[in-house]
Amino acid sequence: MTHGSPTRYEQLADDMAQAIREGLLEAGDRLPSVRETCQRRGVSPSTVFQAYGLLEARGLIEARPRSGYYVRAPRRASRLLPEAAVPQAEASRVAVSALAFEILESTRVPEVVPLGSAFPAPHLFPLEELARAGARAMRRLRPEQITTALTVGDEGLRQALRKRYALQGVPLAADELVIANGAMEALNLCLQAVTQPGDIVVVESPTFYACLQALERLNLRAVEVATDPREGVVLSDLERLLGQHQVAACWFMPNFQNPLGALMPVERKRELVDLLAKHSVPLIEDDVYGELYAHARRPPPAKAFDRSGGVMHCASFSKCLAPGYRVGWAAAGRYATDVLRLKMMTSLATSVPPQLAIAEYLAQGTYDRHLRQLRSALAAEQHRVRRLIERHFPAGTRVTLPAGGYFLWLEMPPGVDALDLHHRAMALGISTAPGVLFSADRRFVHHLRLNVGHPGDARVDPALRQLGKLAASMA
Repeated sequence: MTHGSPTRYEQLADDMAQAIREGLLEAGDRLPSVRETCQRRGVSPSTVFQAYGLLEARGLIEARPRSGYYVRAPRRASRLLPEAAVPQAEASRVAVSALAFEILESTRVPEVVPLGSAFPAPHLFPLEELARAGARAMRRLRPEQITTALTVGDEGLRQALRKRYALQGVPLAADELVIANGAMEALNLCLQAVTQPGDIVVVESPTFYACLQALERLNLRAVEVATDPREGVVLSDLERLLGQHQVAACWFMPNFQNPLGALMPVERKRELVDLLAKHSVPLIEDDVYGELYAHARRPPPAKAFDRSGGVMHCASFSKCLAPGYRVGWAAAGRYATDVLRLKMMTSLATSVPPQLAIAEYLAQGTYDRHLRQLRSALAAEQHRVRRLIERHFPAGTRVTLPAGGYFLWLEMPPGVDALDLHHRAMALGISTAPGVLFSADRRFVHHLRLNVGHPGDARVDPALRQLGKLAASMA
C-alpha cells in the first residue's frame, strides 16, 4: 500500500514541485545549479540529478543544453483536457462484451503495437526475481499450507498486505482480507455480495469496460455519474442520482481512474465515503493503479476514511509487480464474510505457488525500490507520449494529464469516429481502445484510450505518427 518515507531525491523533487505550483518558481525561471542545490540542501549531486530527472519526467522542468534546468511554460493544459461527460440519468442495460473481446484478442498478437493494451510492458517487472523467490518458497512449503490457504488465502501474504495497509493508516480487521484470482475476481465477488439481478449500480463516465462486463454478466443496470477528467466523480451529480434511484452499489476508481487517469482529491474521497454511508450504499473501490503515482507519496484510498465498513477495497499485483500471476485481494469491510462464502462457491481458492512467490519477494525488501523505478519510467513515458500526441494528432485534440497510471484519454475533433479509427489502425498493426468501450450507452464516439506503459518500444513513435495521420485525415 505504501512505500514508507520518500527518498531524499523524491522529497527534494516534491518540494520544488510545490514551489512551482505556488508560483515561487515561475515559467522560464532557471533552477539553481546542481552544485548550489547540493550546498543549500546538504545532499549529494546524484540526489539532485535524480530529483531534477523526476521533475523533468513530470513535465515541470526542462533541461537546456549547456544552460541548465528551467521551469517549463504550461502547455495550456486546461484547454487540452477533455471535457467531463454529461451522462443520461436513466439506468441502462449493458452490452459491451463482444467489442471488448475483439480488443483484448488484438492485444495478444505480439506483432501488434499494444496502444490498446491494459498492461504495461513485461520488461518493467522483476520477473526473474519473482521466479527465484517462488522457487525458494516452494522448497520450504509445508504440506499443511496447501489446505490452510483455502479459501481466504496464504497467511504470510495476508500478513504482508495488512502491514502495508497499516503503514498507509488503514488498519484492517483481522478477518476482512480475502485473496482472489486477481483484482477482477475480487471486484466481481464484491459486486455479487451486494447486488441482485436487475439492481442499479452507479459507475463513472467513462468507466473501465471490465466493470461494464461484470454488470452485463450479472444482469445489473448501470447509471453513469459525471466524472471530471482531473478529479474524478462529481459528488453533486452523485448525490442527485442517489436521490433519484434505489442504488445497490457504486463501483469507482478514485486513484488514477481507467481510462481518464483522474485522481480524486483527499477531501473529496472523505466526502464520498460520508455521502455513501449516509445513504447506506456500499462502495466497491477499484485501486489497482494506486501504487503507480508520479508524486512523492501514495494517495490514500477511499478505504482510509471508512468508519462503517461500507468500503470494499480491491487491488492486485498485476499492474505493479506480477502480471499473469493473478493474485489480488479484497478488504471487504462488513461484507467480508459474504465475499468469502462466494469465493468458496466459485473458484474455492487462489493458486498457492504465486501467493508464496509474492510473499517471499515482499519479504526480501526490494518491492519499494522496484516501484520507484516503475513509477519513474511510466511518468517519463507519459510525458514523452503527450508531446508526440500534441505534435501529430489533429488540431483540437484534447488529452488528459494524469498524475499516475499509464493511460491517456484523448478527445478528438467531432469528425473522428474512434471505432472507425481503431479498425483502420488495426489494419496497420496498431491496437487502440476506442471510447465506446467505456460507457454503457456507447457515448464516447470521438475518444480513445492509449496505453503509454511501453517505454523503450521502438514501435510506439511510428505508431503514434500513423495514428495521428489517420485521425487528421478523418477530422
